Amino acid sequence: MNSTLVVATHNPGKAREFAKLLSGLPLEVVGLDAFPPAPVPEETGTTFTENALLKARDAFATTGGHRSVADDSGLAVDALDGAPGVYSARYAGEPADDAANLAKLLDELRGLPPERRTARFVCVLALVGPEGETTFTGTCEGTLLDAPRGTGGFGYDPIFVPTGHDRTFAEMTAEEKAALSHRGTAVRKLRTFLESNVAT
Repeated sequence: MNSTLVVATHNPGKAREFAKLLSGLPLEVVGLDAFPPAPVPEETGTTFTENALLKARDAFATTGGHRSVADDSGLAVDALDGAPGVYSARYAGEPADDAANLAKLLDELRGLPPERRTARFVCVLALVGPEGETTFTGTCEGTLLDAPRGTGGFGYDPIFVPTGHDRTFAEMTAEEKAALSHRGTAVRKLRTFLESNVAT
């Protein structure tokens, strides 16, 4: 069984992040740039799971059968019936822009009392390999502020306060955020699975 794990992204930062989170496993973690041209398919799914599987299956096929992992994540706001959801990264339209997405969401939530500003971040990781397909889900519950706070993170982090905490993701260190975040939870589940299922 090959020992390469392909992260279905052309973002070298994301590939490095996965490599760090999965360090110590008998796997070489690489991005799609290791397999040019290997395009990332359009996200046509209506759920996080559909999009993650779509990208992981495509990477598995285009890299010649290397075990591949892909993620899809976003913010689901209760008062907006789960929006922006799978459209979180392009909520304000293309080209994707964090500031525009955040401004649109704040505008839509304007005037809502704190108790109605509940939301959760969701991350689904899909692993596709010779042994089949597996998905791992991480969620982080919280509430949304009416103005951004903090300079770290990205996307909707400046207005998201995890339940039981008083700081936004953008006010936390990367380590603090990873311990709580939807992606951190999903990756820890992936790591546990790989520890049990990848030959050392």
